Amino acid sequence: MNKKFKIHKDDTVQVIAGKDKGKRGTIVRVISKKDAVIVSGINIVKKAMKKRSQQDQGGIVEVEAPLHISNVAIVCKKCGPTRVGYKIDGDKKIRVCRKCGEAL
Repeated sequence: MNKKFKIHKDDTVQVIAGKDKGKRGTIVRVISKKDAVIVSGINIVKKAMKKRSQQDQGGIVEVEAPLHISNVAIVCKKCGPTRVGYKIDGDKKIRVCRKCGEAL
């Protein structure tokens, strides 16, 4: 069964726990099997990569590692990092900020 998360791709998030606490970035990918997200420019790790082709250069590269989804909070434009709530507007379900009620 596929899990549903309140955070989606291209959302701006802030890291609330871990080595990059306080940094902000946008979500590149959501990994539902691991309950994790990959955030641009956050949780950079060095990884040894094998040479794939003649032109491709192997060696040690820096890549973004996944963060657990509980360690990031979505950022509201008005009030900063917040939790996500929902409002039903007609027949649409809209994500809203829990602090100020503005649509995310």
